[in-house]
Amino acid sequence: MIRRVDLRGTGLTKAGYQKLLPRATLDINQAMKTVEPILARVKNGSISDLLDLSFEFDGVRPPALRVSQRDLDQALSTLDPAVRAALELSIERIRKVHNDQRRKEIKTSVVDGGIVTERWIPVDRVGLYVPGGRAVYPSSVMMNVIPAQIAEVASIAVASPPQKEFGGLPHPTILATCALLGINEVYAIGGAQAIALFAYGMDEVCEKCDLVTGPGNIYVAAAKRALRGVIGIDSEAGPTEIAILADSSADPVHIAADLISQAEHDVIAAAVLVTDSQELADAVQIELNRQVPLTKHAERIGTALSGIQSAIALVDDIAQGLDVVNAYAAEHLEIQTRDARTVSANIRNAGAVFIGAFTPVSLGDYSAGSNHVLPTGGCACHSSGLSVATFLRGLHFIEYDEKAFRDIAPTVITLAEAEDLPAHGQAMSARLDQR
Repeated sequence: MIRRVDLRGTGLTKAGYQKLLPRATLDINQAMKTVEPILARVKNGSISDLLDLSFEFDGVRPPALRVSQRDLDQALSTLDPAVRAALELSIERIRKVHNDQRRKEIKTSVVDGGIVTERWIPVDRVGLYVPGGRAVYPSSVMMNVIPAQIAEVASIAVASPPQKEFGGLPHPTILATCALLGINEVYAIGGAQAIALFAYGMDEVCEKCDLVTGPGNIYVAAAKRALRGVIGIDSEAGPTEIAILADSSADPVHIAADLISQAEHDVIAAAVLVTDSQELADAVQIELNRQVPLTKHAERIGTALSGIQSAIALVDDIAQGLDVVNAYAAEHLEIQTRDARTVSANIRNAGAVFIGAFTPVSLGDYSAGSNHVLPTGGCACHSSGLSVATFLRGLHFIEYDEKAFRDIAPTVITLAEAEDLPAHGQAMSARLDQR
């Protein structure tokens, strides 16, 4: 069901390990060609074009593009009380973690009379995308909305695909979660057309956004790539992935269950175990064979686990295992070793790190308090997950008085001349000449 990669006795470079633990193949360039006409239809079109696109791709034409307050309130009033309680507890924990991400103003006195102040200003308006498809993601509503609210973004809109079985509205649990969080601007639109609507705006439909965040399928990712610059984006989220670094102390039942949990998302989801224990690898393989047929989505999970993107990698020791997982840079990384906290201190590249036997990725997906919108496809080598900072921009406010200006002016003039930009220097000397 899952391939083996034997890395014992090797001492590969970062790139070498990456080649042996490949991701699923995604033709983002072809997807961009597919979405180009969709983006153009939205840019140059009307609400009827948006409704037509919904029918083409979601099989339903929503009664209205914007979800009414009545529908939001009804979704919340009919929400299963147990689900509501679970959402409220998760919201509380997510807020607690993200409240500590607030940025403070920093004022630096460079010299007497020369001050640089850094202030963190929220973007004016954001569009938050919540996918539909194989599953329902109220968790993605929480993970996107809460940090935007804490960043004090003034205008927040949410888009989620219309659903046939709900009369062209997004899933009622999505709507209920928006209502629970006080979000009343919600659109029944999905895919590339939703990203385009946020990017371009449309008169009497939706105001243009400055930033778009949230996960989605390859066409959502392609639209975000194509429109980057027209809007800011968080990342081009790809298929979900889990890597687990484990030694012989790990429980194979837990390891198998955790690999399965992420394989459940998609047939191209990645599940990777890195271990120095042949016995654990064998036991996990047995557990996968036992557990997968018992799951609701066994076919999807089996396809993901047997794909090129999933593997059990054998290493000489945990030190080599750390090199492997740092090279792989997983979206989700679990550490299930002896003294897991100490081992985790050596992690440099991961979207989020889950430490110890009682911190599975599923906890972070919902209720740990951390954010689950994370970099995929190795992007954790250079990018962070969604946070309050995603919605903020650091602005420098510079103020020098005359004395501080005169003291530094010769330095600026010298550097301007060195760069052959004499007009820059003249902007300084013009002030020196004044009496």
